[in-house]
Amino acid sequence: MTLSRYVSSSWRWRRLGAVLLLGLAGVVSSAMAQQDETPQQPLPPHEQAHFAAKTDEGVPLIIHAALDIPYAMPLLEDFHQRHPQYDITYRNFSTLDVHQRFLDAPAEADVVISSAMPWQYLLVNAGHAQSIETPTTRRWPSDAKWRHELFAFTFEPIVMVVSRALEERVGPINSHADLLSLLVEQSDALQGRVVTYSPVSAGAGYTYAIEESRLSPRYWDLVAALGRADTQLVDTTSSMLDGLADGRFDIGYNVLGSYARESVAASPSLRMVIPDDYALVIRRLAFVPRQAPHPSAARRFIDYLLGSHGQRVIAEANELGALHPELDGPGTANALRRAQPEGLRPTPLSPGLLATLDDLKRRALLSRWQREFHDQIAGKPVHGR
Repeated sequence: MTLSRYVSSSWRWRRLGAVLLLGLAGVVSSAMAQQDETPQQPLPPHEQAHFAAKTDEGVPLIIHAALDIPYAMPLLEDFHQRHPQYDITYRNFSTLDVHQRFLDAPAEADVVISSAMPWQYLLVNAGHAQSIETPTTRRWPSDAKWRHELFAFTFEPIVMVVSRALEERVGPINSHADLLSLLVEQSDALQGRVVTYSPVSAGAGYTYAIEESRLSPRYWDLVAALGRADTQLVDTTSSMLDGLADGRFDIGYNVLGSYARESVAASPSLRMVIPDDYALVIRRLAFVPRQAPHPSAARRFIDYLLGSHGQRVIAEANELGALHPELDGPGTANALRRAQPEGLRPTPLSPGLLATLDDLKRRALLSRWQREFHDQIAGKPVHGR
């Protein structure tokens, strides 16, 4: 197995600018129509893992994902051990980069994985996925799949990570209401000490923003309070957790719980909080592109992700949250639902996801976000990768 990292400094911002100017819905159709006329773009910044086949005639399997390699590694290693005939190339991108890469090269990857649910649904709804009907996919819960083309395989709460030293001074922070009160009362003390996603440059950040704006009548008050505290805006959960671990930040807001658990376990100075008033839950979605170059390998990997072996690895080897209805105990959706019987708010896998990417609605939400946040997105550089 080999690991490598690729960086292209100009690619990401050039492509992101095109997405924001044109609107994602229009980009899907136009990019696909122009694919044969446009030279292939270089890969955006990414990390890569490679598992060489252990047979003479290896079968390629190419996976593009927005899932950091340390969290994907247990799944890749177990799958490769069970199926050594596959020569696996795994590339990890940000959520918007993995989406844009598919638009630029729809016949490149065999499997596409992302936690940015609206973007995944958009591609599949536009007809860019194969139907995968196997005994495993047919048994998969109906609320965790769509048309046998798009499959949810994790169950991950969106959490806060807070400094224990801060809580010793100001008291526990257990809910969005607690966070809002603290930001209002301690704005000066928290200047630059809070971090969250940018809804402009992070697909996950936009997804959480639009979901929370529907869930909470105080959401815009919270956004304004985050702005007054000069909250730092980043593109990835890893950027948040790195800053929390090294003491640059005291509060991480809207952090992926799967990533947060491991980081907090390694940092006794931090505490992970699943808000007790409400907690968004996202599910990573996987599909096989219609033009996947190695569809049989892709089907085998989808079956593994949804099957008992892959789901048990998800439950036991990392913190992604196994969705398999027959699995219980630590690391499973069943256990999390018992622990948080009232507050979990999973984002539905339904056509409602498309409404979040309507260009007018997107512009309206981002415009208000900027206004409530005191125009920090427009007026300051976005910190991130």
